Amino acid sequence: MNAERYDTSWDHGDEKAWDRKYKEWESRDWVEWLRANLKFPFRAQRMEDMVLDTFAPEELHARNPFPVGCEVEVTGLAEGDFEPDFDGVIVEVRGDQRHGCKESKGCLPLQDLEVRPKGNSNYWPVREFVVWYANR
Repeated sequence: MNAERYDTSWDHGDEKAWDRKYKEWESRDWVEWLRANLKFPFRAQRMEDMVLDTFAPEELHARNPFPVGCEVEVTGLAEGDFEPDFDGVIVEVRGDQRHGCKESKGCLPLQDLEVRPKGNSNYWPVREFVVWYANR
């Protein structure tokens, strides 16, 4: 994915561009597309935690090896039997205490992560998946 030629209008309020992009996403094989468009390893920050409804935030933080705010290195897509429509896409990560992590290796849902800066070649592929997942 060439970031310089990437059309971001779907992410900036252009309703027609949004509709076109969403139709594209509906027919996409997300695992294969991400495998082809992500360059591993890459740095990301955990911005969400979809199990917050299950535990009180302080309890979740105490239990979670990769809490919200933690910066990780994403090393690849996790192998396993998961369904992107339901489970999202699970990625393997490495972290350390200097970046807010409690464990050195594990797995996280890609939909909980954000890549920065926008110029990073992995920013838009992750952003597309996160936005699709939130709006499916």
